[in-house]
Amino acid sequence: MHMPALGSSLAVVVCAALSLPPASAQGVDPRPPNGAGQTPALPGQTDAPERKLNVAFDVVTVVEGLQNPWSVAFLPGGKMLVTERPGRLRVLGSDGKLSAPVTGLPEVDARGQGGLLDVALDPNFGRNQTIYWSYSEPRGGGVNNTAVAKGVFVDGTAPRVDNVQVIYHQAPSLASPLHFGSRLIFGRDGTLFITQGERSITEGRMQAQKMDGLLGKIVRINTDGSVPKDNPFVGKDGVRPEIWSLGHRNIQSAALHPTTGELWEVEHGTRGGDEINIARKGKDYGWPTTAYGIEYRGGPITGGITQKEGMEQPLYYWDPVIGPSGMVFYTGNLFPAWKGSLFIGGHATNDLVRLTLDGDKVAGEERLVKDLDERLRDVRQGPDGALYVLTDATSGRLYKIVPRK
Repeated sequence: MHMPALGSSLAVVVCAALSLPPASAQGVDPRPPNGAGQTPALPGQTDAPERKLNVAFDVVTVVEGLQNPWSVAFLPGGKMLVTERPGRLRVLGSDGKLSAPVTGLPEVDARGQGGLLDVALDPNFGRNQTIYWSYSEPRGGGVNNTAVAKGVFVDGTAPRVDNVQVIYHQAPSLASPLHFGSRLIFGRDGTLFITQGERSITEGRMQAQKMDGLLGKIVRINTDGSVPKDNPFVGKDGVRPEIWSLGHRNIQSAALHPTTGELWEVEHGTRGGDEINIARKGKDYGWPTTAYGIEYRGGPITGGITQKEGMEQPLYYWDPVIGPSGMVFYTGNLFPAWKGSLFIGGHATNDLVRLTLDGDKVAGEERLVKDLDERLRDVRQGPDGALYVLTDATSGRLYKIVPRK
């Protein structure tokens, strides 16, 4: 069920030079776009040139045998929390051993894409031992929604969470096993951003533009579930005050920019149209009115509109898609050449996408760990400066990316 934390390693064939070479004239994905004939609104908005940094690294198996793991969080002292989508929260010791499931969590609806999703530590965890998790919440009669709960984590031979409180319920609830989101990101002011989906079905899709519901929105709440007074729509009639931004499809990747503190997110498109956005206060990111790519079944998305006044353009988009899940801005010292890069898990392409950024522009792409041939669900930077990657499978793994010795 487990392997030593620095047990076996999978060598990844890369070069050793750390200098930044010129970008290739071609992009990294040879597949033709699905949205044939669509024109980007901005220069460099898609198909960035390949830019390899040629960093030498190894991929080490930390633990295997996880059932569809979704998220990992780092505890003080070298332990980690790992969520498994069927509803289990596990403690992973520094020796690579998994605990019994943590008790005390509410029931999850683990159908389709649902289940136990993200987990995050309170910014003051060292003082209050509080953790937060998102999950698909069963509401009876086959309907469900994204929800967020918190509790006091008690470690030990039988780990548990006490004083559990559900602090957020997405509304309306719908009968769908799809598009729950969801990542939990704390802002610098201690408020909590919750990224979500619009539940995929037509009724939910259209909710992404409706302000009296929470589907297809990023919401921002206080840690007790109350609404911050400076949210953009507080006090507006017919508008949910939790809303931070709208017009989102399904967001499973989000992180704060280490310099600006702004919330960056990457959301799933259909066939084409995965996109990077800076989720700014009160902004509309277009879905489903505007989108790149085409419907899964073929044909244009709601008329084939890719631009509309009053709706934000993505900073960058992929067509064909990568299936984004998990992201991190690399700030560590273990890989100096990677500092400032943005890493995103490729759940559809089975690779780790590394982006070279120039401010808020994507200047180049590199695809890593393709040899794993596994669907990547989460990517995190550990306290040691290594990158940790979760793979989504019935026998999933947690990998650690370390410099080649």
